[in-house]
Amino acid sequence: MEINANSNQKNMNLPITVIVLTKNEELHIKRFLDKIAFVVEQVFIIDSYSNDETLAIARKYKKIKIFQQKFENYATQFNWALKNCPIKTEWVLRLDADEYLENKLVKYLKNNLLKINQDVNGIYFRRKVIFRNQWIRFGGFYPTWLLRLFRYQKAVCETRHMDEHIKILDGTTMRVKKDIVDYNLNSLSFWTQKHDWYATREAVDYLLNIKKPEQTRYGGSQQDQKRRWLKNRLYNRAPLFLRVYCYYFYRYLILLGFLDGLVGLQFHFLQCFWYRFLVDSKIYEIKKYQEKHRVGIIKVVKILYNYQI
Repeated sequence: MEINANSNQKNMNLPITVIVLTKNEELHIKRFLDKIAFVVEQVFIIDSYSNDETLAIARKYKKIKIFQQKFENYATQFNWALKNCPIKTEWVLRLDADEYLENKLVKYLKNNLLKINQDVNGIYFRRKVIFRNQWIRFGGFYPTWLLRLFRYQKAVCETRHMDEHIKILDGTTMRVKKDIVDYNLNSLSFWTQKHDWYATREAVDYLLNIKKPEQTRYGGSQQDQKRRWLKNRLYNRAPLFLRVYCYYFYRYLILLGFLDGLVGLQFHFLQCFWYRFLVDSKIYEIKKYQEKHRVGIIKVVKILYNYQI
């Protein structure tokens, strides 16, 4: 059965194209499309050859356009979509399959998007992380401001292996105090496996940039720039492993992560300690392999983690 996303409120569709990257997202894709396909003009799925029911579910929605593209990294995939998808709207919205817009944000966009000044080319929203059915409010995780909505051809995704942001090419940005919800429904095992993959990318970014520190001013928000500056100038220059303890102490105690309770303890420990310790362990492993075998980072990462730089 085909679901017609234009069935009732065609005139109410926002002049927005949503781009979502997918790979085996059968657990999230129906929720994602149910919440977004009925309120925007276009939805493009850039799929990395899913082998589950992701595409079968997506094809039930009349409005959805599916493209398949081999995955290299998030930035390359997203920028490919900006260049190759037939985008016809003024605005583009970047979302992940496990994210959705809160109703208050949808209402705000319907009432205000067409009134936004022409010099504003990017809009920041707050990210609300839900972990094991609980909103993570403390530890510096809320509000996290993310630039997700931008005028077509006025922004690109910066090229990084990890922690990439949307970069506005010209014009100004604004903040909207409404939330995008990040609510992954997968198991804890999936979460740790995904973050193991993230840790490889984070280690690669660190090793590639350690000799040539990147520019911290890249057109992002003040929060983006502050966090990037702190990471480049303080965290990345601190001793491996020791910095992880300091970071966890800062997040969990100074920024009150403990107020998130038992679920918060799990989240902050895994996100702020376990994950960061894993990143440093991979950095250490790569360096030791290089010292022993006298080979470059590209070859080492391919051998150890089957990750292509």
